[in-house]
Amino acid sequence: MNTCHWSETVHRLVPYLPGEQPGPGRFVKLNTNENPYPPSPKVLEALARELSGTLRLYPDPDATLFRKSVAEYYGVPASRVFAGNGSDEVLAHTFCALLKHDRPLLFPDVTYSFYPAYCALYDIDFKTVPLTGDFRIRVEDYRDGGGGVIFPNPNAPTGGLLSVDEIDWLAARIPDIPLVVDEAYIDFGGQSAIALVDRHPNILVIQTLSKSRALAGLRVGFAVGSPDLVTALERVRNSFNSYPLDRLANIGGAAAMSDRAYFEETRSRIMQSRGALADGLSALGFEVLPSAANFLFARHSGRPAKEIQDALRSRGIIVRHFDKPRISEFLRITVGTEEECGILLDALGQILPAPIGKEGATIEEERRSGPASP
Repeated sequence: MNTCHWSETVHRLVPYLPGEQPGPGRFVKLNTNENPYPPSPKVLEALARELSGTLRLYPDPDATLFRKSVAEYYGVPASRVFAGNGSDEVLAHTFCALLKHDRPLLFPDVTYSFYPAYCALYDIDFKTVPLTGDFRIRVEDYRDGGGGVIFPNPNAPTGGLLSVDEIDWLAARIPDIPLVVDEAYIDFGGQSAIALVDRHPNILVIQTLSKSRALAGLRVGFAVGSPDLVTALERVRNSFNSYPLDRLANIGGAAAMSDRAYFEETRSRIMQSRGALADGLSALGFEVLPSAANFLFARHSGRPAKEIQDALRSRGIIVRHFDKPRISEFLRITVGTEEECGILLDALGQILPAPIGKEGATIEEERRSGPASP
């Protein structure tokens, strides 16, 4: 490969590596945290109405319809809502607009791997803050603030959740430093920090419709924050791409935000499946970290994670493995449908050595025999 024409920036980049996207129907796909259920029927109806001659026209550069739907859902002014082409684009603009300062940016050592990629792209100095021994974010470790703080909540890929009170505590102690809360998975068990943006003008909350609203293929994300933070994002956006949401994303995103009943039904099903999947993995000898996301992070004491991943793939099941310090023995497993979770557990039961229960019996033998006689 001839790289002589590359810029210095490109030479030093280590790009983010997304999860594998195989052809449809080939695998049980539990590697990219997509929603196992289809989007709201209201989304499909809205998209069908929009598929007309209007596609020859540019979209609304301000994504007004979508931003109003977010504002109505969260009870904030639309002027506090910023829209982007998925939360990754919103994050990219945030790194450029708010997180490039003289002091290093702070984020966890085990977290969303796009963060260091953005730092390299925008030449931002950063410092990672270790998670605790049980893989939790401890807000006290960020009270110095650095040049800015960013973390996912729930964290990815671990699934650990911070309370709104913890985020409130941290924001109050770094009032002059931007605090960015990346809430891609918040709808699966947490409370959004959007409730804090009135009280703390340094907080920016970023969300996506890819996960809980099943629109990963439409690319819709947003941020909510003070007018000053939103204006900074708009200045970057309008220096980069004045039309971040196309006509379908604007219409479909608004329809998804409006269908609260469907949203509540599907996210509840995912949370129920998460609990059942966690129990099943634990019975097979996995240590499963507490998760408030639509995935589980788990390791097995008897088999290396990469071996399990490869064995599952040979059976038509894809899960995610990160070959990185501290987490190389963990697998991140998306919560699928009940049927998909059952297929996964059955396959793991064939792959793994049977855990030993009381008096040398395997867990499976105990399950089949039922409770002991009195």
